Amino acid sequence: MSLGKAIATIGGLTVLSRITGLAREMLVARYLGAGTVADAFFVAFRFPNLFRSLFAEGAFNAAFVPLFAGKLEGEGRDAARAFAEECLAVLGWSVLAFVAVMEIVMPWAMYGLAPGFDDVPGKMALATEMARITFPYLLFISMVSLQSGVLNSLGRFAAAAGTPILLNLTSMAVLVALVPYTETPGHAMAFGVFASGIAQFLWLVFSVRSAGMVLRPVRPRLSPEVRLMLRRVVPGAVGAGVYQVNLLINTMIASSVANGAVSYLNYADRVNQLPLGVVGIAIGTALLPLLSRQLRAGDEAGAVDSQNRAMELGLLLTLPAALALVVIALPVVVVVYQRGSFNAGDSLAVAAALKAFALGLPAYVLVKALTPAFFARHDTRTPVRVAMVTMVANVVFNLALMGPLKHVGMALSTALAAWLNVILLAWFLRRRGYFVVDARLRSRAPRILAAGLVMAGALWAADRALPPAPWALAVLIAAGTAVYAAAVLALGAARWGEVKAMLRRSR
Repeated sequence: MSLGKAIATIGGLTVLSRITGLAREMLVARYLGAGTVADAFFVAFRFPNLFRSLFAEGAFNAAFVPLFAGKLEGEGRDAARAFAEECLAVLGWSVLAFVAVMEIVMPWAMYGLAPGFDDVPGKMALATEMARITFPYLLFISMVSLQSGVLNSLGRFAAAAGTPILLNLTSMAVLVALVPYTETPGHAMAFGVFASGIAQFLWLVFSVRSAGMVLRPVRPRLSPEVRLMLRRVVPGAVGAGVYQVNLLINTMIASSVANGAVSYLNYADRVNQLPLGVVGIAIGTALLPLLSRQLRAGDEAGAVDSQNRAMELGLLLTLPAALALVVIALPVVVVVYQRGSFNAGDSLAVAAALKAFALGLPAYVLVKALTPAFFARHDTRTPVRVAMVTMVANVVFNLALMGPLKHVGMALSTALAAWLNVILLAWFLRRRGYFVVDARLRSRAPRILAAGLVMAGALWAADRALPPAPWALAVLIAAGTAVYAAAVLALGAARWGEVKAMLRRSR
């Protein structure tokens, strides 16, 4: 499958997953609002989600996929299957032990994640109860991550890309079903997260079998290949999960800023995740196995070209999204969230955070396009060093901005840290001769920005002319899309023939 087609497949399913994700957040906002219960649930879900992003999906995939793809390319399916089975056994038993330990130490661990919750009576205990319900989700989603890596390396992206849809649908169904029977709506949502992990795991078990790569249970064994993978997991954990680590730092600080600050940041980040997930995750997921195969075959020029095209496509799709979210953040938040327990004051607070998050949206996607160049070359040290610098910078930005800007300063610090991450990753790649911005990307990037600014101006004028109503947001989105498409073609930021050719590119 070509890079363009793979990105389109993953992106299309991710669109559906993000839409269902927004539907889930709308339901959460309706039942939980943006106060104590919502803060407690979001932190409880953040706990297993953090380790999922750092280890199960981020670092593990960064270490596993290049090795699995290399074995698949060089030694065949049987050798690749045996390697995957060994990794599955080691991962499964390790995560099971980790989950058991965390269940025991959860009350003390929660003090490290959200120390400010202790200032509100009952809030720390509530978050601890919900975290104990949600944390086993990590075990199932870790197995899902390995199975996804196998399917992606085989060029089968659809099944893995569709698993978040199961998370959203299952958690919504359980929330509605259990609300009348649980202590709070947050407890019902926590049980929904647990159930969704089981659903995603079973779905990928079936998908891997359908791909002819049945992973049988074997005895855990630290073979040389597994040891090599594990050596790469630890540094890759921070390098691949810097965005989540920065959000964790924001959560820790936000828990001390004000009651509701954690919820404001979570709701804003959920909207910001829509374009990030559609484009960024699709690019990163499709690019890593492609670069691994190209480099294994000695095609350095092809790898550099693939990375340039991934960055070009990322900018083409995320720059207008970022500018649009800055201009019409409030109408978006009002339509998506404002109902039930979620009031107008909550909308203003979330919209302000959304604008700040959106400023870093192109950077988040560019990181997804730059990082695979290191992982495909089995270099996990450089991304972790860059990640450490950006995390320190994020803390500094947080401390400097939280006073005058409150929770908005924390969202802005995440955006600034993301741009610093891009600059450092690009500098290291260029210095080592692994990446050069080609003439096409140098020509197209300023034109994409210009087209996005034209669209932003049109949105700004239209937003002031239309009344505050749900149908007005639909008009704004349609008009903005049309103006941006026309500007892109008029300014030469993209040509339709090249877009079609990109989608037809062969391996």
